[in-house]
Amino acid sequence: MVCIWSVWSMKRWSMWSLSTCSGFYLPGLAPVSFCEDDKGGDDCQTLIQLFVNRLDSVESVLPYEYDVFDFCKDDNERRPSENLGQVLFGERIETSPYKFSFKKDEKCKKLCTKTYVKGKTEDKNMLDFLKRGMQLNYQHHWIVDNMPVTWCYDVEDSQKYCNPGFPIGCLVTVDGRAKDACVINSEFNKKNTFYVFNHVDIKLTYHNGEGEGWRGARLVAATLEPKSINNADADKPTCEGPPMEVPVEFNSDVKITYTYTVSFEYTMCLVNSIVHRSIQVFSLTNNHFLIHSIMNSLVIVLFLSGMVAMIMLRTLHKDIARYNQVDQEDAQEESGWKQVHGDVFRPPRKGMLLSVFLGQGTQIFIMTFITLFLACLGFLSPANRGALMTCSVVLWVLLGTPAGYVSARLYKTFGGEKWKTNVLLTALLCPGIVFADFFLMNLILWVEGSSAAIPFGTLVAILALWFGISVPLTFIGAYFGFKKPAIEQPVRTNQIPRQIPEQSFFTKPVPGIVMGGILPFGCIFIQLFFILNSIWSHQMYYMFGFLFLVFIILLITCSEATILLCYFHLCAEDYHWWWRSFLTSGFTAVYLFVYAVHYFFSKLQIVGAASTILYFGYTSIMVLIFFLFTGTIGFFSCFWFVNKIYSVVKVD
Repeated sequence: MVCIWSVWSMKRWSMWSLSTCSGFYLPGLAPVSFCEDDKGGDDCQTLIQLFVNRLDSVESVLPYEYDVFDFCKDDNERRPSENLGQVLFGERIETSPYKFSFKKDEKCKKLCTKTYVKGKTEDKNMLDFLKRGMQLNYQHHWIVDNMPVTWCYDVEDSQKYCNPGFPIGCLVTVDGRAKDACVINSEFNKKNTFYVFNHVDIKLTYHNGEGEGWRGARLVAATLEPKSINNADADKPTCEGPPMEVPVEFNSDVKITYTYTVSFEYTMCLVNSIVHRSIQVFSLTNNHFLIHSIMNSLVIVLFLSGMVAMIMLRTLHKDIARYNQVDQEDAQEESGWKQVHGDVFRPPRKGMLLSVFLGQGTQIFIMTFITLFLACLGFLSPANRGALMTCSVVLWVLLGTPAGYVSARLYKTFGGEKWKTNVLLTALLCPGIVFADFFLMNLILWVEGSSAAIPFGTLVAILALWFGISVPLTFIGAYFGFKKPAIEQPVRTNQIPRQIPEQSFFTKPVPGIVMGGILPFGCIFIQLFFILNSIWSHQMYYMFGFLFLVFIILLITCSEATILLCYFHLCAEDYHWWWRSFLTSGFTAVYLFVYAVHYFFSKLQIVGAASTILYFGYTSIMVLIFFLFTGTIGFFSCFWFVNKIYSVVKVD
C-alpha cells in the first residue's frame, strides 16, 4: 500500500519538496560532493568527469559505441565496471575528454579537430558513417554524476520538452524539408546538407552543503544545448560563425572542430535530480491519461469481481443446495457442472508439456513479483543502471527450485511416470528457446558491429549460471516434488470418459480462449505503451508504482476471467478445463504480439531488415515469457476454483 500511495502522491510530494528545498535521495544513487580546486580532499572532489554512453536511434534497433562515430577521444580512456544488466542492455559507458573543474567556467574550449581528406577510403567511410548516423537521428547519451545530461527545447504552446539525449546532427533533404533537430534552427536551410552538432553549451546546477551537514556542493541538474558552428580558425575557435555543414557529396576536404562551453549555476534548493526527472517523465507521459487508464482497469476488475461473487455466492450456492438434496434421483436428472464430477479431474492430454509450462510460469511469476516490488520501493532505481535486468536474471537463476517442484508435483498428479524427461524439459525447454532466439539476435548485432552485441565471455557466463545453478536447483525442486504424494482430488474419476454434449459456439474451446484474453489485455495495454516506449523509443521509465498496481490488476483479471469461462464450460458439461484454463489467460500474449506489430508500424520509424528482425526477435521472447506468466495465473486460479466447488458437493 505504501508503494501504491507513493505513486498517487508523487506529484504533490515533489512539488512540496521543491517549495521547501529539502533534500531526498532515492535508493541506488550515491551523491558526490564537489569542491573548488584549492578546497579538495578525500571527501570532496574537484574534477567533474563526463561519461558517454552508447548512441541509439528511434529509427534503428542497432546502438553503437561512442568511438565508432569518430568523435574526440579521451587520452586516458577507461570503462567503469558494468554489471550483467548493463551488458545485456548494450550499455557501453566510457570516459570522455569533457572534464571540468568545479565552479570554473570555460568558454569555447577546443577538444579536437577531425579532418577527412578527399580520396582517402578510410576517411570517406568514417564520414559516411557519421552522415548515416545523422540521417537516422542517432542520439548522444551523456552522464554527469550518474545523472543524464538533458537537452531542453521549446515545443508547442510555449512548453519545454527535456530529452535525456541529443542528436549528433541533422539533415535537410533535397526537397528542403528539415528533419528532426534541424527544425529548431532557421539557419539550417541549405538543401541536401548535413549539419553536425560540434559544440555544446553545458550548464551544471549545484547546491552548497553549508547547513546541510556535509562538505562541498552537490550537482542537482545537468543540461546542455547543442550547436553547429563552423569556426574559421580551427586552432583558435571563437564558437561564432555559420553552421558546420557537411555536404552529401564528399567533393572536398572536411574539417570538424569540436568545442564546448561550461557554466555553473547555484540554486537554493537541493532536490535530487531523480525527483526532477520523475516529475519530467510524469509531465511528458501525460499522467492524467495514466490515471484514467488505471481507473478503467479497476472498473474492469470490479465488474469481474462482481460476476465471480454472484456466481460463488448465488448461483453456486443454489446449485450446491439443490444437488445435495436427499432425493438424489431428481438431482441426477439435472444438467450442469455436477454431472461431470466423475471426469473433471481426468488427466489432460500432453500433461508433460502442461506441467513443464506451469513450472516455468511459476518461476517467471515469482521473479516478476519480487523484481517489481523491489523496483516499486526504489531499490532498483534507474539511477542504478542495469540493476533491474541484473535482479531479474539472478532471481530467475535462483528460482529453479520452485519451477522443478511445481512441474514434478503436477506431473505426478497427472499420473506421469517419466520423471527424468519432465525435469529435463523443465530445466531446458523454455530457457533453451529463449537462449536460441537471443543467440540468433546477438549474431545479427555482431555482424552489424553494434555495441549491443553481447561479448562471448558474457554468453559463457550466462550459460554457466543456467547450467551451473539453475539446472541443479531445478533438479532439487523436482526431487522434492516427486517425493510428495500426488495432489488429492475431492472426487473420484470414472474409468469410462463421459461423452461431451454438442456445444454452442461460445462454449467451444477456440471462441472461449480468444475471448478470455481480451479483458486482461484491456487492463494493461496503456501501461504496455509506455513500456514499449522505454524499450524501443529510448524513453526513461520510472513509473514502477503504476506498473506494480497494473501487475496486481492483471493477476486479478486473469484469474477472474478464467474462472468465469471455466464455470460456463463446466455448466455446458465440457470437462476439458486443464489446458483451456492455461490457454484462456495465456491468449493475452497473442494480443500483446498483435499490439507490438501495431506499435511497430504506427509508432516506430525503424528502417532496415536487421532492425526489423531484431525487433520481432526480441518481441517473440517477451511474448513467450508473458504467455507462460499469464497462462500459469489462469491455470492455478481455475485449479483452486474447481477443487473448491467439487469439494463441497455430496457425491455417492
